[in-house]
Amino acid sequence: MAIEDDFTSAADRATKLPKRPPNDILLQLYALYKQGNEGDVTGERPGFADFEGRAKYDAWNKLKGKSSDEAKQEYISLVENLEQEAAG
Repeated sequence: MAIEDDFTSAADRATKLPKRPPNDILLQLYALYKQGNEGDVTGERPGFADFEGRAKYDAWNKLKGKSSDEAKQEYISLVENLEQEAAG
């Protein structure tokens, strides 16, 4: 269960990054987190007026078919890269 511990730690560290990542990276983090925890996207795509909900749904939907462990590993790597960038 090492990946679970690493994933939980990365999720916690992601909320404490010194600099807010750009929106495209935030969407990637969101999608990988959801795919890692819940699997493929469910429900209906939000309506046209819900820009944020639609963007999140679309980002998550792009990961359809990716295994939970694969998504978790990518999430961990992305958080580590963001931490390294922040450290300079």
